[in-house]
Amino acid sequence: MKKNGHTLVLMSPSGLWLIAFFLIPLAIMAVYSFGSGSFDLIGQSFSLDTYVKFFNTPSFLNLLWRSTVIAFYTALLSVLMAYPIAYFLAFQAGSWRTSLLTIIIIPSWISYLLRILAIKLILGSSGLLNSLLMGLGLVQESVPLLMYSRSAVMITLVYTWIPFAALPIFSALERIGKPLLEAASDLGSPPWKAFLRVTLPLSLPGVWASFFFVFIPTLGEWVTPALMGGPQGIMYGNLIQDQFVRALNWPMGSVMSMVMTLLVIVFLMILTRFIKLSELLEG
Repeated sequence: MKKNGHTLVLMSPSGLWLIAFFLIPLAIMAVYSFGSGSFDLIGQSFSLDTYVKFFNTPSFLNLLWRSTVIAFYTALLSVLMAYPIAYFLAFQAGSWRTSLLTIIIIPSWISYLLRILAIKLILGSSGLLNSLLMGLGLVQESVPLLMYSRSAVMITLVYTWIPFAALPIFSALERIGKPLLEAASDLGSPPWKAFLRVTLPLSLPGVWASFFFVFIPTLGEWVTPALMGGPQGIMYGNLIQDQFVRALNWPMGSVMSMVMTLLVIVFLMILTRFIKLSELLEG
């Protein structure tokens, strides 16, 4: 491809798309973050006042930290629950592998809002969970268990991301050669030790890719907290959305977005200190 000059031609459509709908909007948002509140990019004055106001507002920083913690635990739980699924598909499913993988992916074909509403019906005051608890005599009246809380947000996000978290791990496990596991068995290693010494280390690129595949979009999530979180489950993304839509404070919304973008970049830089980028992309 490099010799016949087709590389640039093949990369041009996606590259132009990213420039038009990612880099240019990101640059515009960066300009607004230094603005004074005017919608006119050319005529407004530029300063660091909005950044100073953001970092001097403890509630903004606390919400960013809380959202980071929620995203971290959501990604961690998604990986822990997706790993056994990916392991079973890679080593135990046999001829059923493709069918089971399709079944796992099928829920993502359904509208995300419909899936959230389905979970609301399960956790609501008249939902399946309450009916079960009342039938067992554990509760006397219908109450919206877990609804409108951080727990409800995390449950919904983990449910949503488990199928996607399983795919990078499955890809990493599938590339592990069976002769390696057979060699470990021939050398007297029990299955649990072969898993810890062979399977798990070789699957770490897929695990890291899966973790950040969940962590990064969850950090800026706002739809799920708006529908499931209530006042207790609000996240940083909800605050950004309010600044742009309700308060019409575009400079503050841009500052919040830029801070979150820089935070994600920092996490990726930390990751690349321990895992090679090529291995992460392969995962």
